[in-house]
Amino acid sequence: MQTKIFSNITAAVVALTIAGQLQLSAQNQKTLKLEDVINMALQNNHLLNVRKFQVDEKQQKVNEDRIKYLPTIGIGGSYQYNTNLPSITVEEGKFGALMTYPLPPTDEIIEVGKHNVYNAGVTIYQPLTQIGKINAGVRYSKTELQIARTEEVKAGFQVKQGVEKLYFGLLILKKQIEEAELKVTLAKIKLHDVESAVAAGKTTESNKYGLSASEADEEQNLLKLKIQYDDYSDDLKHLTGLDQAEPLVLEAVPAENFIENLSAIDTSLYQASLNNNDLKIASLYKTKADYSIRASKFTYLPDLGILGGYTYQEGIDIYPKNNTFIGASLKWNLQDILTTRTIQRQRIYLKKQAEENLANTKEQVNNDIAKAYRKLKQAEELINVAGKVVEYRREDLKIQNDRRNSGLNLESDLLTAKAAMAKSESDYFAAQLNYRIALSELKILTGSY
Repeated sequence: MQTKIFSNITAAVVALTIAGQLQLSAQNQKTLKLEDVINMALQNNHLLNVRKFQVDEKQQKVNEDRIKYLPTIGIGGSYQYNTNLPSITVEEGKFGALMTYPLPPTDEIIEVGKHNVYNAGVTIYQPLTQIGKINAGVRYSKTELQIARTEEVKAGFQVKQGVEKLYFGLLILKKQIEEAELKVTLAKIKLHDVESAVAAGKTTESNKYGLSASEADEEQNLLKLKIQYDDYSDDLKHLTGLDQAEPLVLEAVPAENFIENLSAIDTSLYQASLNNNDLKIASLYKTKADYSIRASKFTYLPDLGILGGYTYQEGIDIYPKNNTFIGASLKWNLQDILTTRTIQRQRIYLKKQAEENLANTKEQVNNDIAKAYRKLKQAEELINVAGKVVEYRREDLKIQNDRRNSGLNLESDLLTAKAAMAKSESDYFAAQLNYRIALSELKILTGSY
């Protein structure tokens, strides 16, 4: 008797300990909302950070091209040691004669340098005819900067939409796993009943093997769902930067946060042309081609600029030590006229490609807007129908639960109702996911995401 009491006390202590650990583990788990997951992804996603750094890179390229407006300043110096010095020889009588004396009376050798020669100088060159080309280059770089910024915004939309797909996908899988677990339990109960019937001689072995196969199928389906859930969970953690070992607990999104007033969304092509990122990028590529053509036209001009500077030298006596100068510089490579013509034709064809791509993108965006709007209306109807199914299944589950408490039905009947309830909820989540994806696609296309 004492042993039995001790065993009961021990079992109670173990049960309380396990319950306390489970409660503590549940308290440590952090429930994440959809908005929290999206914000973490926008802050921690590595590919999105790459886009941000690309914007910074293009900004520095614009700054680099702007520097070309400024005059070029060159500073230099040199040292030279001469083993043989230059000299000027004035022959005897070179300058005539004074009375009977020749000038100079003998050959004179005049050294005009020193062994050690130093020189230093500063040269300033301000281009004139190339200002137009520099200006076109700056505008070209600014266009690339705008493209990079638009690509960053587009990448942010893609990350946000990817998070939503994984988030709702996990909610759907969770319900599907719940449904599959109930079906496995139901299959085991049915198999147990058949095994009892076989033992009593009330049925054949074929029914037993058939139910065994059904149970194995349900277990296989459950395993597939769990593997898919783990894959989705890992992908979501990768997007958000969460630790792979950290448990992921997601909060369901209230139904009232799904449905939006579609009339408030401007689905016109004009609105899309202002805010759609793909259209912006296509238009910017055309603009970039225009600036490249404009820059090539200035290549026909000679490189003319103002030149000035200051030099200092020591070691050559015939040159002044200090010299300030100003002038102009003209360079014109006539071969560049031929190469520039071919380059200009290449850029004209690039512009034609950009124009065709822009026209195709407009047509594609217009079709995608109509398709997304249609899918959104269909998804809205599916949500309403799926919501009704959930309500009906909830009422049926309540009835089956009451009947089970009253002993009027079997455990299998209750499990069947629970499985049907879980399936209706997963279908409801799937309808919400389709609506959310269609809504995000429409907002991305119209630039209002």
